[in-house]
Amino acid sequence: MNAQLHSQIRMARTRASKLARLVQEPGYWPAVRQGVVPSVEHTKVPFRSDIATVLDVGASRGQFALHATRRFPAARVICFEPIPDSRSALTGVLGGRVEVRPVAVGAQPGRADLHVSAQDDSSSLLPIGERQVQEFPGTHEASTINVEVVALSDVINEGLEGPVLLKIDVQGLELDVLRGAEARLDAIDEVFVECSFVELYEGQALADEVIAFLLTHGLRLAGVYGVSHAADGAALQADLLFRRN
Repeated sequence: MNAQLHSQIRMARTRASKLARLVQEPGYWPAVRQGVVPSVEHTKVPFRSDIATVLDVGASRGQFALHATRRFPAARVICFEPIPDSRSALTGVLGGRVEVRPVAVGAQPGRADLHVSAQDDSSSLLPIGERQVQEFPGTHEASTINVEVVALSDVINEGLEGPVLLKIDVQGLELDVLRGAEARLDAIDEVFVECSFVELYEGQALADEVIAFLLTHGLRLAGVYGVSHAADGAALQADLLFRRN
């Protein structure tokens, strides 16, 4: 089986699995009708049940935020999303239920060029690599925009009620996001982060580097979910859950 056909089959299976779960969740149907498919694949991830604050870094169109507002109905959910169209979809679905900040998150405050993918949830502050486009067709760069970047330490210093769940989905920039929170990582109780095992974005950190960084800050790997594979069986990426000791 060639790589392109394998990628198409993998993506079709993922969509079919999501659809099967959504059929059983009518509360999500209004969002789906607006083009936002919630992250129902995270339903069985064993997050703490008492999460009071969710930091949704790389919120995109609100896929995870939708899940979070149902999973943690009393929690404060803060979404970080720099792409205007994605942000508009997010607010259209979740309205005033979440706080939306029109910024990217990185190692330090400033401004940077964002590489906007033809599928906007694959956009990154890093250049989109050839392997990404090969494994996930249709995620090539469509444009660039200049965006504001903030560091999470500054956000945490505003004062957050705990326990705090930090979700990161930033297409290769995971370690930079964590470095920008390093001074206040003690305030984070769980981290849920999409990591890659191969380079999909140019210059990105890989899963082992993220695991090592979090371990040195008291957050241990607690589970691995949603592993995607290449045609040759190589693991491409997965969602990793970390929990403070």
